[in-house]
Amino acid sequence: MNDVTPLARKLATVGSALALAAAGLFLSSAPASAATSCYGSGCTGLDPAATVCQSDARTVRTAAWGVELRYSPTCRAAWARKTSGASFDTVIRVHNSRGASAGVYYGGNGTAYTAMVDDKDILAWACEVRAYETLQTDCTDRY
Repeated sequence: MNDVTPLARKLATVGSALALAAAGLFLSSAPASAATSCYGSGCTGLDPAATVCQSDARTVRTAAWGVELRYSPTCRAAWARKTSGASFDTVIRVHNSRGASAGVYYGGNGTAYTAMVDDKDILAWACEVRAYETLQTDCTDRY
């Protein structure tokens, strides 16, 4: 015969369910890293802020109008960033010597940056294009 009463079984079941729910809450409260890894050509087109590339990024070149070429040694990828001083009709772009490029509109406030391009064993540079009537362009040196 079984010595466990139906009430004891129900309490044990409810207790187990509560313990599992509490464990799930505890485990899900641990911060999850949304950053992904990429390397070289695998970074092309990715958002640097959504990857580990932003962690060790540094500005390696800056053009006269302030567009920056950012580079991540870990990811071997580059992107363009602009933080101030643009007119309302400005686009920043990053290019590499294999023909990849990415661009973004910059409205003159805050920070804008492009998606990444491969910079593994090739060259990259950033450009700012202003005043679409005349297409005034200023680019960083290649890196």
